[in-house]
Amino acid sequence: MIFRTRPSRTARPALRRVRTTAAPRPLRHRLDPARVEEVPLRAGDGVRLGLTRVDTGDPGRPAVLLLHGHTASADMFLLPETRNLVDVLLDDGYEPWLLDWRGSCRLPYNETGHRYTYDDVALHDIPAAVSYVRERIGDRPLFVVAHCIGALTLSLSLTAGLVPGLAGVVSQGVFLTPKLAGRTSLRMTVAGELLKSRIDHIPVDFRRVGLWSKYTPLFALASRGAACPDPTCQILHHSAWGTGASLFVHENLDHVTHDRLAELLGPAPLWILPHLRRIELARSVVRWHDTDHRYRALPPNALDAADRIDTPVLLLSGSENGLWLDSQKLCHEVLARRQPQLDVAYTEIPGYGHLDTFLGRGAALDVFGHILEFLGTRR
Repeated sequence: MIFRTRPSRTARPALRRVRTTAAPRPLRHRLDPARVEEVPLRAGDGVRLGLTRVDTGDPGRPAVLLLHGHTASADMFLLPETRNLVDVLLDDGYEPWLLDWRGSCRLPYNETGHRYTYDDVALHDIPAAVSYVRERIGDRPLFVVAHCIGALTLSLSLTAGLVPGLAGVVSQGVFLTPKLAGRTSLRMTVAGELLKSRIDHIPVDFRRVGLWSKYTPLFALASRGAACPDPTCQILHHSAWGTGASLFVHENLDHVTHDRLAELLGPAPLWILPHLRRIELARSVVRWHDTDHRYRALPPNALDAADRIDTPVLLLSGSENGLWLDSQKLCHEVLARRQPQLDVAYTEIPGYGHLDTFLGRGAALDVFGHILEFLGTRR
């Protein structure tokens, strides 16, 4: 028996219920609730997003907007079981803002609702959040710290000139030059073609789908050779939603964070794969909508428009990044050669993977200091 979970015929219908409301589910944190302001933000195309402000009581602090990765959420910056990034920013004199863009697992759009591409995030979600935060903070500096697809889509917004004048950007994991392992790219392509007629997303919570489901073979495949017995950990750490990549260094996670993985990372939609494959094959962030005039503000290729970036950038990556490999190092080398006038730095974190740069129990000591140093010299 691969899994210990025992199916329950009476419980299964409730577990399979899919949330359809656009209101974000509550965040988990240990902050004073009176200090946490939930903003019902609408994207440029009317889609309901989530924006959270942590009120410091100090109107003069620089603001930092945090962008999560696809299928994650603002929860990744607020882990109550560790010293998290929001804690560190507050202690160092910043006002954190957290955006749940449409790929957040606090929102239902990965499973239900209107399908989207990363063009929509770059054109509608990020500019709307930046515009709102600027309205609230006035002329105070605004930084952005972005993870994974949040950073990738931010690069498209930046090169489109949609978010000018940022005080600085920290990009973690990937930015302008996405690079996947060959087997990951191949699996992504094959899985997208073979599974698209059967399923439209890959879940991560085995308890939710149950043993007797069409997803069981995916969990069984992810469990092959895995050291951890937890099905959610297997499909994320050992398989990255079936792609064969790894999302974190297992021993870097606190046991409480490990047990919360199904809450911190949601299902991955398969219908986003065509855009992601095009991006990876181009080894650059490229626009999906080539003929739709509504997206003409976005550059066809963000790397070719990198000269429009008007803010300092810190490229951050773990040395053991099992998803995007050395994408950030490659980006730094390419920009140094093609756009030497840009202020771009690269920092590699020894012993860290992809997600554990934020979720790791030691991230406050090993990772966040690099972020604070970058912000501090530009505040």
